[in-house]
Amino acid sequence: EVQLEESGGGLVQAGGSLRLACKVSKYTFPNDAIGWFRQAPGKEREGVSCISPTDGSTYYADSVKGRFTISRDNAQNTVYLQMNSLKPEDSAVYYCASQHYLFYSDFIHRCRTGMDSWGQGTLVTVSL
Repeated sequence: EVQLEESGGGLVQAGGSLRLACKVSKYTFPNDAIGWFRQAPGKEREGVSCISPTDGSTYYADSVKGRFTISRDNAQNTVYLQMNSLKPEDSAVYYCASQHYLFYSDFIHRCRTGMDSWGQGTLVTVSL
């Protein structure tokens, strides 16, 4: 059973930065795509960013392009989401998720719709 644990959430002022971390306890981590998703109260879950296990291909939602950067450390089974120039509309619970990587189009589809395994989430609040 895969376990994902998020950390790094908190309260930050608009324009500030946070770095989220997702620790994955699964021996197949090097073969898994990892994604960050978020859900704000009253809104649908949104795929924020994903990273593939092989060539490092990435996906970013239009709303975060140029501000967020995803990276992975396979030696540490950890994926990071660096969030810069944060806006109040970035406030949400952020979840990391994992999915066995099959091929690129499935990877993109999963980044937009969801993955198989999920963490408990970490709250990000951006104040004015």
